[in-house]
Amino acid sequence: MPEFEPWVLILVRVLGIAAVAVIAFVLARGAIGVAVRGLLERREAAEPEWAPMSAAELERRVRTLQRLAVRITGALIGLVGALMALGEFDIDIGPAVAGLGVVGIAVGFGAQTLIRDWLAGVFIILENQYSHGDIVQIAGVDGVVEDISLRRTMLRDLSGTVHTVPNGQVGVASNLSRGWARVNLDVAVAYDTDIERASELINRVGTALADDPEWGPRIIEPPQVLRINSLDDSGVTLKILGQVRPAEQWAVAGELRKRLLATFAAEGVEIPFPHRVLISRPTQPDGAAVDEERRRDGQGGRVAPASEGES
Repeated sequence: MPEFEPWVLILVRVLGIAAVAVIAFVLARGAIGVAVRGLLERREAAEPEWAPMSAAELERRVRTLQRLAVRITGALIGLVGALMALGEFDIDIGPAVAGLGVVGIAVGFGAQTLIRDWLAGVFIILENQYSHGDIVQIAGVDGVVEDISLRRTMLRDLSGTVHTVPNGQVGVASNLSRGWARVNLDVAVAYDTDIERASELINRVGTALADDPEWGPRIIEPPQVLRINSLDDSGVTLKILGQVRPAEQWAVAGELRKRLLATFAAEGVEIPFPHRVLISRPTQPDGAAVDEERRRDGQGGRVAPASEGES
């Protein structure tokens, strides 16, 4: 069957191109991971004035950049492989490439939002605004970054809902898990409480929490009373601050509240609550309320004479 031999050769060459593309992709993926990790480690070593990057943060950064570079590299390898495969079928790819360029320009004018998302994604990744696994607030939503690409960022919030945010809509990115975090807690005590004693109890609880074998590794600086933050209707509010590891501020704050509640109950420190004052007024025998404001005639504040039947 000599007439089928050219097609067999073409098929073999196409399969060879596909195999080379797959091997190139696998090798590139491994090389990208090593290169990205080495680049970030050298960058941090060369700039010691930066806040030290933890191992977890470094891993998130490596994973983010590696994912993006692997996707771009895979797309380029796939495009080159497809063009080479088309060349094996004696298809002139020159006009096709030129046509794609013209279509790309037309699409570019009509897809400015998409281009804006891509450009925003480039700056987000290059400036390390956030990475995979960070807890962020962007575009009115907050959650853990599950995936990030040049076009969009995917977040999963506390209730498990996944939000997809186009990168072009990220005006302000608030990273809640970068470097370190802070416990920022307001605790109110009653007005008749000895403030010095209450502050001492709070500081003691914060120090004990930092010395705890389980909670100590999460805390950088123990929570302590900073100041009297406000004088409210029913009590005095004390401001408590403490420095903790990234993304540990919520767990540490919850444990601190739990221990403060038990300590205040044991030491007799009252936590204030709204008070309501009820005024009981005397009533006449017929059940009508006594008018608290006496009638006046409007002339110099004189009391108007009682009408007939009034006493």
